[in-house]
Amino acid sequence: MASPPEEPQITTTSHPPTRRRTNARAGRLIALVGIVVLIAVVCVWIPGVVGTAAAVVLPWCGLVLGVISFLALIVARRVILVLLVPILVWALAIAPSAAGFASGADSPPASVEIVSQNVRAHSGGAAESAAELAAAGADIIALTELDADSLAAARDTLAAEYPHSYAIGTVAVWSRFPMSEAEALTLGLDWKRALRVVVNTPDADIAVYVMHAASVRPGVQHDRDAMLTGIADAVASDAAEAIVVVGDFNAASADPALGAIRSQLDWARPTDGSLGFTWPAALPLARIDHVFTRGMTVLGSTTMRAGSSDHLATVTTLAP
Repeated sequence: MASPPEEPQITTTSHPPTRRRTNARAGRLIALVGIVVLIAVVCVWIPGVVGTAAAVVLPWCGLVLGVISFLALIVARRVILVLLVPILVWALAIAPSAAGFASGADSPPASVEIVSQNVRAHSGGAAESAAELAAAGADIIALTELDADSLAAARDTLAAEYPHSYAIGTVAVWSRFPMSEAEALTLGLDWKRALRVVVNTPDADIAVYVMHAASVRPGVQHDRDAMLTGIADAVASDAAEAIVVVGDFNAASADPALGAIRSQLDWARPTDGSLGFTWPAALPLARIDHVFTRGMTVLGSTTMRAGSSDHLATVTTLAP
C-alpha cells in the first residue's frame, strides 16, 4: 500500500531588524535627547526657580551633548545637523561662565591674594580651614556660615598673622593689612549676612565685600534673590576704584539672579582649566562661591580644599 504523500512544511523565519532600521531608531532617540537638552539650556534665561535649576545642570548638559554627538557619528551621522542647534545654544549659555586663562606674567609685588570659604556652621572645622588658608599665603581671608564657636576658633587661629578683622552675623574677614570703613550690610533682609570693609594695602585701597546669601529651597528663593539684587545695588553706588566681592552666593555661575551683579562687576573666571566648581566638596558639581571684581586685574583664580567644610575655598590673586 502506497504511503500518503507528505504534506509540504512551511518554515517561518523571524528576521531581526535591519541595521538601517536600528540606526534610524537610535538616531531618533539621539535627536530626542538633543531636544530635551536644548529645552533645559534655554531655561537658563528664565528668571526664578526655573533659571536657578537650569543653571545647576547647564555644565552637565555639555557633557550629555558630547556623548550623544559621539554616538551620532557612529550610528546616525545625519543627526549631527539636528544637534548643532543645542550645541550652539549651549555654547552661548555657558560662555559667560567658561574658564579663563592665567596671566602669563609672574605675580607682581603689588598682587594681593584673597581666599573665601563657607566653613559650614557647627562642623567644628573653622580653625582647621583658617589655618590651611593662612598657610596657603592668603593676604585676606573671608569666611562665611560662621557660628559663635567657629568664629571664636578662627579668631584664635588667625590673630597672630592677621591682626585686622571684622565680623558680623555669619560672615567675617581677616587681613594682613589695616582695614577701615567697616560696616554691616543687610542687602534687603532683616538681618545682617554681609559686610564691607576697605583694606588699605600698600599699593591701593580695596573695598572688600563678603556675603553669605540666603539658602535656596524648592519654592523658596526670594531672600537669596533679594540679597543678590542688594549686593548689585551696593556696588553700583560704591565710589571705590578697586572692589572685590567674595562669598557664598548660593547661585550657580549661570544663574539669572546673578545678572545684576554681573552687569556691575567682572566675574573672576577660574584660570586652572576647570569651571571652578566649589560644592559639594566631596564631588563638586556646581560653582556657588564666587569672586567679582572692578578696577583690578585677575592674575589667577582657582579652588582648594580646606578643613572639613562641604565647600571648596576660592583662591584669587589680584593686582590693583
